Amino acid sequence: MSDSTVDAKLELKQASKDVKESENVAEKYSAMTVSKNSELTMGELSSVLSAVPTHKPVKKQIQFVEDKQEFSKFPTKTGRRSLSRSISQSSTDSYSSDSSDDETSPRDKTQVNSRGSTDFCVKNIKQAEFGRREIEIAVQDMSALISLRKRAQGEKPLAGAKIVGCTHITAQTAVLIETLVSLGAQCRWTACNIYSTQNEVAAALSERGVPVFAWKGESEDDFWWCIDQCVNTEGWQPNMILDDGGDLTHWVYKKYPNVFKKIRGIVEESVTGVHRLYQLSKAGKLCVPAMNVNDSVTKQKFDNLYCCRESILDGLKRTTDVMFGGKQVVVCGYGEVGKGCCAALKALGSVVCITEIDPICALQGCMDGFRVVKLSEVVRHVDVIITCTGNKNVVTREQLDRMKNGCIVCNMGHSNTEIDVASMRTPELTWERVRSQVDHVIWPDGKRVILLAEGRLLNLSCSTVPTFVLSITATTQALALIELYNAPESRYKQDVYLLPKKMDEYVASLHLATFDAHLTELSDEQAKYLGLNKNGPFKPNYYRY
Repeated sequence: MSDSTVDAKLELKQASKDVKESENVAEKYSAMTVSKNSELTMGELSSVLSAVPTHKPVKKQIQFVEDKQEFSKFPTKTGRRSLSRSISQSSTDSYSSDSSDDETSPRDKTQVNSRGSTDFCVKNIKQAEFGRREIEIAVQDMSALISLRKRAQGEKPLAGAKIVGCTHITAQTAVLIETLVSLGAQCRWTACNIYSTQNEVAAALSERGVPVFAWKGESEDDFWWCIDQCVNTEGWQPNMILDDGGDLTHWVYKKYPNVFKKIRGIVEESVTGVHRLYQLSKAGKLCVPAMNVNDSVTKQKFDNLYCCRESILDGLKRTTDVMFGGKQVVVCGYGEVGKGCCAALKALGSVVCITEIDPICALQGCMDGFRVVKLSEVVRHVDVIITCTGNKNVVTREQLDRMKNGCIVCNMGHSNTEIDVASMRTPELTWERVRSQVDHVIWPDGKRVILLAEGRLLNLSCSTVPTFVLSITATTQALALIELYNAPESRYKQDVYLLPKKMDEYVASLHLATFDAHLTELSDEQAKYLGLNKNGPFKPNYYRY
């Protein structure tokens, strides 16, 4: 036998050994499992506030068609389902709770805080200490709101106010709630989104004596039950509403009309909720004054534009690990939220198109370098679809059927109606939960569409948002509540009002110190030339920033 033949046999034998060893290694690693370890006076404030009702075009008739089912029957314990068993611990959760605790719905257990109170319903009151540290971190970047708290807390401008709130329950919201309490208010709070609650923060608020009814992963029935627990409680009746989305206002209006008539003011911060308020006003059914915070400059330009510009990338990265360079993306709606999303995606190299119904917004998109398209024309080719409209059925089942394999679909608007998720809950489609807030919806031919947060708000459901921007919105909300609560009866009628320009400017000025920004002051001659007061307001109400 030649040397070459021997060498060949030895090589073959060694190769066979290597294959067996590699198979053993593969078996070894496939068997392994990785565990998851988891100075301001009320007189000064009142002098700058003089709002004028500002209406938007609305439908002639008030309609709550999509809500009929929810109000036809009060949620019952037997009718609800707990999502906590099917939703895995989020990668954004910093607190890992005991697995046995996750199996129990908060409604099925009695918890007591250190004060002996049981007037709350959160995931786990034992998380309170951790939530307190989260709130302390948020305080560091909300200096303007803290400044307002220190200036006004001596006078207690909200003494006697009983505020019921329905917002995202995050560390930033907690700073707002505790500011309202320090200004004299009593508060009860619930969540406006079933996925956005930070459980440890809800626990921290409950521990401090603020009744909170919310947890991450509520069912629909849980959601309405929590709202009702905040409103329908013996010996306590709200006289102010702070809402985000209009669900709380709508619930009180429908279920407790006598309570609704005694509300002194409503503050609303979302497109959806504001639209509902204008519907009520147009129909002559709004019997209390309401403040439209959503369309204030400090909310629209900062929370909607700059916040979404940063948080859209955070939410998509955490859930899908997607690389944005070269991706074909369609953003539905080029309002402030859409503008922020488009700017961020374009900066990372995505090829971005937009859809629009408004010719002015569409022209802005063209000028900013984006193609304006119809979704149905490009749906077969895009990699990511993001809705930012506040409308319903923006992405339909027919369009979902035509999407390519692996397309990511998500929503950056408040309401969960923009994507027709209900049409995908059919026997022929398979839902596969792959991560917290990430579902693969599988078609019969094997095609997968990646749906995030079941069509609900992406950034607050799947990630976090910049604290500093939320400080701006929270300060605006606090001032709006103070104004409505302290205003004489003759100042506001049963209508929807925009924030006065002076209040917007004041909120902005409180936040400039963070950047060591120094404003230029007008001389007397300059102020006279422009016809302005040296202290503002500096722009007319019709000015477009």
